[in-house]
Amino acid sequence: MRAVAAALAALALALAPAALGSERHPTQSELEAELVCPTCHTTLDESDSPVARQMKAYIRERIAQGATKSQIVNELVGPPNNMGEGVLGVPRKHGFDLLAWVLPLGGIGVGAAALGAAAWYWSRVRNDAGERVSPAPAGPPLDPELERRVDEELARFDA
Repeated sequence: MRAVAAALAALALALAPAALGSERHPTQSELEAELVCPTCHTTLDESDSPVARQMKAYIRERIAQGATKSQIVNELVGPPNNMGEGVLGVPRKHGFDLLAWVLPLGGIGVGAAALGAAAWYWSRVRNDAGERVSPAPAGPPLDPELERRVDEELARFDA
């Protein structure tokens, strides 16, 4: 268990610089893929409505001014643009919206645990009373003559 936790921590540390780089120096296409046009409800990179063009121009201008990704998103959602949470293509990762990220992962974990427990339970051999029993033996032993013939055939086959 410690090895898994250490591997996850190492992965998180390895990905942290890339995430910080994206936050500090966002790209136009990255933001357009994450924001939604309020009129046609498609991502900005797919929309060509007048509002989407204005949002693209605003994003381009703010990137040129050196704004971070979260600054640009917060300015589009709240003041000065006041477009609301509807322009977000993905839920935020804090507060109540965090449930949209946690619940699916938790559901996958619970489902995997239940599937593993069910497989373990079903793999146990049980008798009619539901008691665990050892598997039945393979059958009666071969008589010595038949066993000798089988050994000869196997030896001939291997040669």
